[in-house]
Amino acid sequence: MTHAIVVKKPGGPSALRWQPIETPEPKTGEVTVETTAVGLNFIDTYHRKGLYPLQTPFIPGVESVGFISKLGRGVSGYKLGDRVACVSEPMGAYAEARTFPADRILKLPKDITDQTAASMMLKGLTAAMLARRVYKIKEGETVLIHAAAGGVGLILTQWAKALGATVIGTVGTAAKAKLVKSHGADHVINYKKQDFVEAVNRLTKKRKLPVVYDSVGDATFPGSLDCLKPRGLWVTYGNASGPVPAFAPLMLMQKGSLFMTRPLLNHYISTPDDYIKLARELFSMVRKGAIKISIKQTYDLKDASRAHADLEARKTTGSTLLIP
Repeated sequence: MTHAIVVKKPGGPSALRWQPIETPEPKTGEVTVETTAVGLNFIDTYHRKGLYPLQTPFIPGVESVGFISKLGRGVSGYKLGDRVACVSEPMGAYAEARTFPADRILKLPKDITDQTAASMMLKGLTAAMLARRVYKIKEGETVLIHAAAGGVGLILTQWAKALGATVIGTVGTAAKAKLVKSHGADHVINYKKQDFVEAVNRLTKKRKLPVVYDSVGDATFPGSLDCLKPRGLWVTYGNASGPVPAFAPLMLMQKGSLFMTRPLLNHYISTPDDYIKLARELFSMVRKGAIKISIKQTYDLKDASRAHADLEARKTTGSTLLIP
């Protein structure tokens, strides 16, 4: 019998229950994938808590890697045993096996291991989207990356450095500051000891920044806006400290005719062509060593509740894996 983590009612980490499930047979255009590793992402906690409401019961998780064990009718280009990544929608990664649309899986290169792929696909594609699609970082620019020690933050820091940018990262502990520096950040601000807006003004000599990448949300608002030069871009892509409060658009004008965007990866990989192109950029950066994937924590999949509790308590850094 296949097992999975199931959420019957939104709530805290204890809402994640390990139980037996039936894995659906693959229909036309679908495959069944036996899971070898699952990536833990902050968005999983938003789904679990109901911040992004879903119909219950549901199996959480938006990133897993495994091998094809069954092929539905009409599936071409894949064979049994192929190693693949299942990213974004449909959800259901926290399972020992899952049925997934064949046009949304991604075949893994031989030189990318299952665990590396599971720890980087969603986070790496998100970083690629942020650095190359939402805003194209240019050589010589200075950028601010909040939560730089997180899964996306560490990859985005390395990507920005590879593009020739000066990177300012924010963190909450001395250990995280050391980690971020070791991954290429030029300046690291411990927001618990320093006012990050004052620190950015000092580092840029009050010239401020063209872009701020903000996955923190409530705790960094409106400070992130005060770090931007006129017509700068605020990229708010997460809510680690809670959602950004409602505000009047007039504030963007008052702070320098600023732009803001709330990107979602799905909208940047909505076609197979977009998906494959972005993945190839990610694989290329990893292959040439510009991005090193940092797997810092591993939990048994059945212990997902403990992993969620540690993630929300800011006890984790880099990428975290759940292993069936």
